[in-house]
Amino acid sequence: MNNSRWKRFSNKNSFRFVPYMMGCDPDRETSIEIALALQEGGAEAIELGVPYSDPLADGPVIQRASQRCLENDVSLTDVLELAGAMRERGVSVPVIIFTYYNLLLQLGENRFFELAEKNGIDGVLVPDLPFEESAGLKKSCRDRDMAFISLVAPTTREERLKEIAQDADGFLYCISSMGVTGKRAAFAGNVKSFLANAQEQSRVPVLVGFGISSSSQAMQFAGVSDGYIVGSAIVEKIEALLPRFSQEQEREGAIREFKYFINQLVPAQPEKECNHAAENTADDIKAVSAGKTD
Repeated sequence: MNNSRWKRFSNKNSFRFVPYMMGCDPDRETSIEIALALQEGGAEAIELGVPYSDPLADGPVIQRASQRCLENDVSLTDVLELAGAMRERGVSVPVIIFTYYNLLLQLGENRFFELAEKNGIDGVLVPDLPFEESAGLKKSCRDRDMAFISLVAPTTREERLKEIAQDADGFLYCISSMGVTGKRAAFAGNVKSFLANAQEQSRVPVLVGFGISSSSQAMQFAGVSDGYIVGSAIVEKIEALLPRFSQEQEREGAIREFKYFINQLVPAQPEKECNHAAENTADDIKAVSAGKTD
């Protein structure tokens, strides 16, 4: 890919933090401030969720955020335009639209990509679109230098994992456990071997998500992945701060508290080789992966 933001993301020699936020929850201006706080706190990319009435992959926390936005008539177009406003205010990391397929169909693929390009979108993640049905959308992304983010799970068959991982763009999203999004006390028993295998197969950074809500949980995966995604914990914190966001005299303090919370989600960077750097050879990648699983 020639997208400069994805090149920087791929070449980072760090354990990448990628947060998820629901677009326009609670409103456009607050979302811009949240995105800036996430970037300041160390986010290497931002997933921007779109509210949907039947979010099959999402747990109660994100469902509530989605419902709040739907009650305010927030649409896919609104979230795409929010991304443009985030760019204007200084968000420079990759921004990924997290949307269900039906919303994209309703808007129309051509109109979707027109707005995505106009508003600085770098990637598209469609959790309910199977890999076998994604070729058309993936081509549309690649034609515009956007990444189509693919997902795999601990239950993904070996042959399928290899096929998806070797065709991935941006990063490979590895689900830590089966089920919906939400904080977890424990993860799938085979998750570390699954992640190590994904790293060995993938041409892009491997990130783990679903259930991570603390830096200590994230660090469990530092040796077998290239980063982690936090969603429900962030959306839940935003939900807790809603009364303060809505009061002018409390707003600045609420943003400070949110920034402090984000800082606690980002661990001190482990010493880690970037096994997806452009200069590494295939043999180097295998050697690093093997070393991480010893």
